[in-house]
Amino acid sequence: MAEQQQSVEEFKGRPRLPRFALPRRYDLTIALDLVRSTFSGAVEIAINVVSSTRFLVLNAADLSVDHQSVWFRSQESDRQETKRPSEIVEIDADEILVFGFDDLLPIGEGVLGIRFTGTLNDQMKGFYRSTYEYNGEKRNMAVTQFEPADARRCFPCWDEPALKATFKIALEVPSDLIALSNMPVVNEKADGPIKTVSFQESPIMSTYLVAIVVGLFDYVEAPLPDGIKVRVYTQVGRSNQGKFALDVAVKALELYIKYFSVPYPLPKLDMVAIPDFAAGAMENYGLVTYREIALLYDELHSSASVKQSVAITVTHELAHQWFGNLVTMEWWTDLWLNEGFATWMSYLATDSLFPEWSIWTQFHGQTTSGLRLDALAESHPIEVDVNHANEINEIFDSISYSKGASVIQMLQSYLGASSFQKALALYIKRYAYSNAKTEDLWAVLEEESGEPVKNMMSSWTKQKGYPAVYVKIKRHELEMNQSQFLSDGTLGDGQWIVPLTLCFGSYDVQKKLLLKTKVDKLDIMELLGLQEGKAGLSEESSQENAAHNWIKFNVNQTGFYRVHYDNELAARLKFAIDANQLTGTDRFGILEDSFALCVACKQTLSSLLSVLSAYREETDHIVLSHIVKVSYKIVNLVADATPELSDDIKLFFINLLQFPSEKLGWDARKGESHLDIMLRGELLAALAQFGHEKTINEAIRRFHIFLNDRITSVLPPDTRKAAYVAVMKSVSISNKSAYESLLEIYRQTDESEEKVRILSCLTSCPDPDIILESLNFLLSSEVRNQDAVYGLGVSREGHETAWRWFKENWDLIEKTWPSGFLLSSFIVAIVTQFGTAEKAAEVEEFFVSRSKPAFARTLNQSLERVRINARWIEYTRKEASLGEVMKELAGRGT
Repeated sequence: MAEQQQSVEEFKGRPRLPRFALPRRYDLTIALDLVRSTFSGAVEIAINVVSSTRFLVLNAADLSVDHQSVWFRSQESDRQETKRPSEIVEIDADEILVFGFDDLLPIGEGVLGIRFTGTLNDQMKGFYRSTYEYNGEKRNMAVTQFEPADARRCFPCWDEPALKATFKIALEVPSDLIALSNMPVVNEKADGPIKTVSFQESPIMSTYLVAIVVGLFDYVEAPLPDGIKVRVYTQVGRSNQGKFALDVAVKALELYIKYFSVPYPLPKLDMVAIPDFAAGAMENYGLVTYREIALLYDELHSSASVKQSVAITVTHELAHQWFGNLVTMEWWTDLWLNEGFATWMSYLATDSLFPEWSIWTQFHGQTTSGLRLDALAESHPIEVDVNHANEINEIFDSISYSKGASVIQMLQSYLGASSFQKALALYIKRYAYSNAKTEDLWAVLEEESGEPVKNMMSSWTKQKGYPAVYVKIKRHELEMNQSQFLSDGTLGDGQWIVPLTLCFGSYDVQKKLLLKTKVDKLDIMELLGLQEGKAGLSEESSQENAAHNWIKFNVNQTGFYRVHYDNELAARLKFAIDANQLTGTDRFGILEDSFALCVACKQTLSSLLSVLSAYREETDHIVLSHIVKVSYKIVNLVADATPELSDDIKLFFINLLQFPSEKLGWDARKGESHLDIMLRGELLAALAQFGHEKTINEAIRRFHIFLNDRITSVLPPDTRKAAYVAVMKSVSISNKSAYESLLEIYRQTDESEEKVRILSCLTSCPDPDIILESLNFLLSSEVRNQDAVYGLGVSREGHETAWRWFKENWDLIEKTWPSGFLLSSFIVAIVTQFGTAEKAAEVEEFFVSRSKPAFARTLNQSLERVRINARWIEYTRKEASLGEVMKELAGRGT
């Protein structure tokens, strides 16, 4: 249908660009002035006019467009007449640029030319400035971060993922610098202090994947078997820190080439460590950018957790080269197709490269993140409506990443690994160099597996939330009832097709079924081939038999749902934990579900503590790590609900964690596992936080040795945070020596990990004055903007101080971090620490005139969490037997 727009007004407020003209090729030249932090550019865009219009509408933001330079030339006309627009309107609110011509543009191919200028911003989005030091001199580098919708801040373009085109880029830069883009350099011509670097034309791709980096770098390099070069670029003098990521990258690419049965699509792959970077990393086609802490690993100065994080981040971004870059979501509604799959693939690849890390067991930390966010009424579906570009950043969250990856894991487990892999390879081949929607993936999976994938999975991606399956045993029948789980204790109205798994007293006896209705029943006797009355299967089973007749749903936590057992089944599982008959993953799952039920006031804290007491000899990393995370929340709950029991609850957790901590000790042991190294630091930090005198004394002793002589064997990176937390526990405004010592270490180190570690500890002290000083430090020039969020985890004593600081500095915070992950992190960290309805109302009142679409969802979720906290605190306060139970558990050395 022909487009006959009469007015520019018709383009305002549209969620997406009109489709009467589509880009085919960008010929882009940019000249950089890194001293002034400015750039100028010219772009010629080959377009295809597909319906009659006198308007061309594309995206532009924060650019000065030279109106006199704009022209359009139709390739279909014999005369190839050049037209100039009679009106040019920049609609800032929608970040669009409208060119109006006097006559209709001929249908067919044409070229649009535009000149423009811009400023390298300090907001870590679009085309921005990062800083580094070289020979004691502070320098600027130029970096792009275009996802989700910020290519428009570098050059005018059709800035939507479905509007793919090819890109031919040339850069004018200082001759002494390295210029990188998505493709290899084809020509480099120097003219005195300036050189022009021209890059090979790219394959068809989305604008958000275009990348430019200009700066001074060293690099390490390795080839793939087919000769494609892989490089890791670092600041000068740090190339050795790129070797681990390089090794991971080469092996991961080989794995993905085999898994997807599709070659790596580009002639090179560069990975660059950027000093200032808002997210963790960005999968730009052929030029992947990272925070330094997410790419660099130093054998002497990096912790085991950073090593693991680097591996997972690199494998995540390289999975995107196929899942996201080669095949791209059609619109941001299907962001999860990119991020959920890249997250899942990163664990698949990391497990293959480092099987000793038990990475799939750790994957359930991802699942938990998604479960907790999706238990809010203010959650959103995996396939989420996005009505405007300013809403996109908010869906880069645990739903798109963690829930997305978890439902993929659930589906793979149901369909089988082989069938699933074949389907993904077919999907990549079918939609290569194109765009796809969720339905396209389901269709391929159905085609390959023969299973009704779309019908089953739509219930997981098109509605928010997930079910809790309530399980009761009645003689030889199991009754299963599903209802939507919400952390506020209410019952949602969602219903799912749930791929249930369960086992009976042994992992040798398992059952799979689809729960398609609200209620279903399962005859245990029939399943096991037993006669009615068999010992242990009735409600009257004895304690002696209970440990051998347990029933565990969601075997090894492959499903994205919670399980609520009746008292009989819960008691059996507790005995099974005591008898060490369950896998670490299942012990983790039982604890996480019990904790979530407690938060939702479906289970008392006494009951949860009773479950926790069964873990008194726990040694598994994922379980103990989760106990540590849960313990912090419970200690804070008790301090708010029944402060007179604070010492008892801390003693309970000290007793629980002391056993594994003493087994590991402070010092590394020859041949110990990667998981033990990571766990040691977590346990010691928790014991220090809870006031364990022996741990604190040893931490302080080691800290002072470390201060005088930075001997890493005395205080290696993995236990350093525990020592820093311990010394900060004693800091006050009248005794600041340890605080000042930490600041001195911060200022002296050039290691990103160490700076982040120190920031995360400064606000852990109990003195509000020190907390305020630490928070102000976050806003100083000494802290990179990307790192400030690490210092927001204030101690309980500092909550009100942090809230006052936040309100007083809101204008500065919003100006410095105007949108995206970092601003949302400020809101979540400061707001969700509270637990009263009055405080929720106060926060809501503060934001009445300040809320914006870019963080509206995050704010609503944070307020909901405050109200959930308030309800949980009040419920716990009324628990009559809590004091008696806690004193008993703490006193008997659980």
